[in-house]
Amino acid sequence: MSSKISNRKTQVVNIGGVKIGGGNTIAVQSMTNVPTSDTGRVIAQIKSLQDAGCDIVRFSVPDEASAAAIDKIKEQTDIPLVADIHFDYKLALMSIERGIDKVRINPGNIGGEDKAKAVAAAAKKNNVPIRIGVNGGSLEKGFLEKCGGNLAEAMVESAQGHVKILNKFDFDDIVLSMKSSSVKTTVEAYRLASETFDYPLHLGVTEAGTTAQGIVKSAVGIGSLLLDEIGDTIRVSLTDDPCREVYAAKQILRSLDIGGDYVEVVSCPTCARTKIDLIPIANKINDIVSDIKKPLKVAVMGCVVNGPGEAKDADVGIAGGDGCAVLFKHGELIKKVKESEIINALLEEIYEMTK
Repeated sequence: MSSKISNRKTQVVNIGGVKIGGGNTIAVQSMTNVPTSDTGRVIAQIKSLQDAGCDIVRFSVPDEASAAAIDKIKEQTDIPLVADIHFDYKLALMSIERGIDKVRINPGNIGGEDKAKAVAAAAKKNNVPIRIGVNGGSLEKGFLEKCGGNLAEAMVESAQGHVKILNKFDFDDIVLSMKSSSVKTTVEAYRLASETFDYPLHLGVTEAGTTAQGIVKSAVGIGSLLLDEIGDTIRVSLTDDPCREVYAAKQILRSLDIGGDYVEVVSCPTCARTKIDLIPIANKINDIVSDIKKPLKVAVMGCVVNGPGEAKDADVGIAGGDGCAVLFKHGELIKKVKESEIINALLEEIYEMTK
């Protein structure tokens, strides 16, 4: 559903039919937040995420019951699935055996190289990529001191160690992430990683917080990296309904003009010149057109100052007057409508232009 901004070429990784890296589209990811062993709930949440526009869904596999549930989850879903595993290599093997599309595991902390070798062999045999996920808050001992207290460097150093283990066992189908709860550290780590590796990078600011704070931190961190032509798949981490992560991710991509076909609504913040109740009008228009998959720019402006002039690049829009508004297309005035008619008049034009 997304487009590509990055010119940085990486290896291509195929995650259940969704290819990332190498100039492919930027995939949106999210993660379920219900017990994976509760298959009914997790399947329902996966389907909701897919309906919201998610491309890849990840879930935790903390125990054998969760790994055993993958069979049923796979049977009733048709989106690429990622098993998130910590420490226990047997859970990775169980997940791979049951058809998981990708595993997230750090080979350096699953109990020794013999166990990493077993996971690498199973993943290679079944064409299952591995994401090495380095988090600033759970970095292995010694790396921070070794890098003089520079957390970003320590995260990349940690990733190099994990990559080395997989490469030793002839495995190179790898995705990397370098997440921190600090936006600054996250950006520094990914920039360094992009200079160090040619693997696709999974972007995100971890533990970003509740919706308002988390969206801001994610937009700054992920957006900065995408503008640097870094990143191949993204996940916005929010303490909220996972579908909100998908909506936020789509908005980040759209703000950079890489969000695919959609109706973009631009609106002014209002001021004392505004003589119509613009805020609910703008919100209602935005909500109604959010599912239209056509490239169109719609302007909802409070007065003629911010009307056809400043919004001249809009395909269609309104500019408020005193209890009324003018409707314009491509900067040309079309007609005048009463305030009560604004929404219907604008929607009529939008539907005509997107049918």
